[in-house]
Amino acid sequence: MYSRRSFLKSASAAGLTMASFSENGIEQAVAATKYVSHLSPEDVAQNEDFWFEVQQAFTVDRSIINLNNGGVCPSPRIVQEAMRRYLEYSNQAPTYTMWRILQPQTEGVRKRLAKAFGCDPEEMAITRNASEALEICQLGLELKPGDEVLTTEQDYPRMLTTWRQRERRDGIVVKKINFPVPPPNWDSLAEMFERAITPKTKVIHFCHITNLTGQIFPVKKIVQMARARGIEAIVDGAHAFAHFPFKQPELDCDYYGTSLHKWLMAPFGTGFLFVRKNKIQKLWPMMPAEESLDSNIRKFEQIGTHPEANFLAIAEALTFYEGIGPERKAARLRYLFHRWSKRLEGLKGVKILTPYDPQQSCGLANIAIEGMDLAKLGGYLMNEYRINSTPIINSGGVNGLRVTPNIYTTLSEIDTFAEVMERVIKKGLPA
Repeated sequence: MYSRRSFLKSASAAGLTMASFSENGIEQAVAATKYVSHLSPEDVAQNEDFWFEVQQAFTVDRSIINLNNGGVCPSPRIVQEAMRRYLEYSNQAPTYTMWRILQPQTEGVRKRLAKAFGCDPEEMAITRNASEALEICQLGLELKPGDEVLTTEQDYPRMLTTWRQRERRDGIVVKKINFPVPPPNWDSLAEMFERAITPKTKVIHFCHITNLTGQIFPVKKIVQMARARGIEAIVDGAHAFAHFPFKQPELDCDYYGTSLHKWLMAPFGTGFLFVRKNKIQKLWPMMPAEESLDSNIRKFEQIGTHPEANFLAIAEALTFYEGIGPERKAARLRYLFHRWSKRLEGLKGVKILTPYDPQQSCGLANIAIEGMDLAKLGGYLMNEYRINSTPIINSGGVNGLRVTPNIYTTLSEIDTFAEVMERVIKKGLPA
């Protein structure tokens, strides 16, 4: 049986110490995964001794129960230290150390990201976030007045704002469709797009996983359905990459944008844009680039002076993620979601808006409570119990509390949240 004592004994035999794990982390994290390599991801997900060691790689404030990792996640210590190292080196003589020494090293990061996503490095642009990556596509596709863009009411607000600007500027038409949460079945998500297509539809824009409820979409089915009709499909992967395992060939997408400061836990202000090679030339960059770069993925990175430290430290985040294991991480996140939600789902007035089907969800989830003042609930959780969560109030028709734990989240923290919520659901909020 796996226990903390047996883990420590194994780590000691391997010449490891827990002190050095908490100082740097990655070698010890990899050693820990080797110790449980014979177990299934689902078994590892419930192994608190293993996750205790993983949790030591973070410098989070334990006076707060942070269940709002959806916006931006804290980075493990090794990522913070790498970024600090690169910043300090940059500052020695920036025009030389940052531009001539560090900037070329981002090509190595490009290769690492491309391998993790399963694409050619020449299809991988490093951006500052998902918004920048997706807006390159939204603003860079050639559209004329009357052309229709098909998206959903539950799409990310910034992306909807971008399409509305193109409506005002270019005279395009944005059509938004709604879907029930949770949907009746997975295929219905593709069918709703298919039913809404008209001869004027030129673009379908949708989330890989929604930020509101954590609903995962059948990306490949939607993309191929669009392509067969000559329609461009833009996939918003802001919450997907490093949240649960997948590769680009499984999606078969042409355009994919994501943030890396969310589930990869890379430095704040990092993301990537994938553009299939044969699509690069006709997609305009958001910031102008030389004509010689027309077919070069790097034309999307012409943003002027920026810190290289953020981009270079992405490599450490990838190393940490790959060391833990994508399947283990996803299984742990699903385990945490199921632990709190199944405790609350049978209570009066409660509806879990996120399906339990692992094909349709992972760690991001949403709970609706009939008659509950969500703003007041969020304030109560934070003010009384230091629980940081995300009230979703009539966003795309969705009303509920979004809950997003991470791999540093302890079972005690999850259980505290569930206990407080159970009491609030049964007795109501204090007057």
